[in-house]
Amino acid sequence: MSDTLSLLRDLVAIDSVNPSLVPGSPGEAQAAACLAAFFRARDIDVQVTEVAPGRPNVVAVVEGARPGPTVMLCGHLDTVGVEGMDAPFTPVEREGRLYGRGAQDMKSGLAACAGVLARLAATGLEAGRVVCAGVADEEYASLGADALVRDWTADAAVVAEPTDLTVAIAHKGFAWLEVETRGRAAHGSRPEEGRDAIFRMGRLIGVLERFDAELRARPTHPLLGSGSLHASRVEGGGEMSSYPAHCRLQLERRTVPAEDGARALREIEEMIAVLVGADREYEAQARLLFDRPSYAIDERAELPQALLGLCVAAGLPASPTGMSYWTDAAVLAGAGIPTVVFGPSGGGLHGTTEYVELASVETCEAILTDLVRRLTGS
Repeated sequence: MSDTLSLLRDLVAIDSVNPSLVPGSPGEAQAAACLAAFFRARDIDVQVTEVAPGRPNVVAVVEGARPGPTVMLCGHLDTVGVEGMDAPFTPVEREGRLYGRGAQDMKSGLAACAGVLARLAATGLEAGRVVCAGVADEEYASLGADALVRDWTADAAVVAEPTDLTVAIAHKGFAWLEVETRGRAAHGSRPEEGRDAIFRMGRLIGVLERFDAELRARPTHPLLGSGSLHASRVEGGGEMSSYPAHCRLQLERRTVPAEDGARALREIEEMIAVLVGADREYEAQARLLFDRPSYAIDERAELPQALLGLCVAAGLPASPTGMSYWTDAAVLAGAGIPTVVFGPSGGGLHGTTEYVELASVETCEAILTDLVRRLTGS
């Protein structure tokens, strides 16, 4: 087994569930230590820096023999939770696949990036430099990527999220919102005194569902299609015999270029205004909790063209694509770093049976090595 695949197995065996998603989870520290040890064993310069207590980034660098462009390879150390999985941190290899939490998302891509640095450290880099970053918290608020771009920059970057070895030049953004409807508490036997906040939320949920259908019926981006909307969590009420005075809904709006969190908030406020116009006693308030932008790079730019050319040479799909999920590429791009998304093949993203195709990890590593050499003139 190659050093890259051995590293992948070691990373999958580590519980690095994001504690912001699952309180009490260990986070990235042990996975960061594993990745840093991989680099140190190969005499590669590496820094481990906390971006929050117990939540480190790992950044390793291979310098070229002469000045030149900097290429950044980036992946995240954290994973989502493991509810419903059997032995999620016991890597199992079967029929060319490695199973376990994080195998696809995205310890395989991170291991491929680390493998690129190991190759270049062993064979030498003629010019420029390559930076490999393992970052914290991508699955929640991207604290790691935010910290990374404060301290590091590059002329080009690849985020090695799973793309089935296609070149992704765009991905969706998202907005998290919260709506509260207000009613009036009263004894259940006195409907003339009570106002049901849950019934009022139900009216809004029906409007939101219709709006989601309208969004998805009119795709507006050639690679990403349309935005979407779903209800994530709802809570309200108390005793069975009381009218509920409050109901709270949390929801997510997935966005495409030209949409953002501010727009998503306005959309909901307009829906509320219509409901108020039909019922002057209707009370609701919406607020934006958090948002991240979508991302797109021009297919004709140097970076995607270079990577597409290498994919063609390797017999891989030659057409750029877009990803439905969000990635740290938007953070890097927001800091002025041209970025694409390119990573291994697999299945079970955030599911109970997650796996990566091992051959695709090695292919990803080989293509990214060639990309670094091409972009740095090495």
